[in-house]
Amino acid sequence: MTTPAERRRRGRAARELVPRSAHGPWIPAADRPDPVAVLEQQGVDRIAELLPIRYGRMADSPFTFLRGAAAVMAADLAAGADTGITVQLCGDAHLLNFGVYASPERALLFDVNDFDETYPGPFEWDLKRLAASVAVAARDNRHDEEQVRRAALTAALGYATAIRTLAGRGELDVWYARIDSEDLPAMVRKPKRRKQVEANLAHARRRTSLHAFGKLTETTGDGRRRIISDPPLIEPLPRNELRRVGKIFSDYRATLAEDRRVLLDRFHFVDAARKVVGVGSVGTRCFIILLEGRDEQDPLFLQIKEAGRSVLEEHLPLTRPHGEAPIVHGGRRVVTGQHLMQAASDIFLGWTTGPAGRHFYGRQLRDMKGSADIADMRPADLRAYADLCGRTLARAHARSGDRLAIAGYLGRADTFAEAIADFAVRYADQTEIDHAELLSAIEDGTITAQHDI
Repeated sequence: MTTPAERRRRGRAARELVPRSAHGPWIPAADRPDPVAVLEQQGVDRIAELLPIRYGRMADSPFTFLRGAAAVMAADLAAGADTGITVQLCGDAHLLNFGVYASPERALLFDVNDFDETYPGPFEWDLKRLAASVAVAARDNRHDEEQVRRAALTAALGYATAIRTLAGRGELDVWYARIDSEDLPAMVRKPKRRKQVEANLAHARRRTSLHAFGKLTETTGDGRRRIISDPPLIEPLPRNELRRVGKIFSDYRATLAEDRRVLLDRFHFVDAARKVVGVGSVGTRCFIILLEGRDEQDPLFLQIKEAGRSVLEEHLPLTRPHGEAPIVHGGRRVVTGQHLMQAASDIFLGWTTGPAGRHFYGRQLRDMKGSADIADMRPADLRAYADLCGRTLARAHARSGDRLAIAGYLGRADTFAEAIADFAVRYADQTEIDHAELLSAIEDGTITAQHDI
């Protein structure tokens, strides 16, 4: 068995391959793929009529561009050297992919909450994406350049501090570590902002299937409950596609634990529809399914979402942090990554294979989910949130990877965190350039964009 000291030495040895300060520079590779071309290539296997919505959402700001451009950044990160210290990556660890949700025990937790791109890879890739998103968000909020870098640095320092702490804890302590929402208001110093956080948490607690039932459904003339049509964002399914979704749902059920299947079987099918979700995911096949339990006041909304290849897959070897067999099913990849990284996960997480061999995963549509409103955050608030996300990411990495090796690589100095902050600012510059290229492509007609009404 490898000792803690040996694990730390492994991390320190990685500095010989990639010095900590080497993470700071960002110079685009001479053969860097055109970012718009990368986005278009992603759209080849998506629903074509929905792609203008994706481009319209990405065009709104550099931050929304970054949200949808995980594939662009993955190629950029792959062009440089990496530490080789592998964890289960989120793969898309920007600021808005953290948030609150309900644990199976109905506690409201804060954690990473999006795993569409999860895949094993070098720990610093997630942190670089997080820090870059902080820098881009700070600029979108018109913070000055000193505040922009300081916010990105805070995310990196939060990560490093948490990893060092977790490296000193036992395995079960790390596995059971979690951030409870009850602790979040105390992190906000100003009373007005603290009240806003408390209000946001109260709103998240109300975001249940029953709340979605009132917002997303209506009673038709024949007395049946149906999902409200709101094309192109929510569209009813023709009968033949309803049958296909029913088959997907049945196969998804089989991947749940036996007790969850018993619970799910107490609900019956009511309706299903196609739904547009997110920014980067727009165009992938996604369905919402309305189920009813005891009566109409006991609904359950599930989301069955397509899981293609992670944007990281073409850039990383098919290995896992501890040498297990690789996961080749996209839906199972998402579910496994979520279980590995989250302190607690949705009881209805499952996966299946649909028509044409497409992979899907399922979960609850709304289960007290909520995210921060970063659009109006002042510098101090953004730094506090960046620190929280950095520490949360560290805890997620510590569950699946070698936290002692990461701590050994980081050392006691802030060299690595300072380099990550430098990278974040430089990549924010690149994101603004890429966003401008998308706007140009829309203007000259190369890309068709449709903004949400």
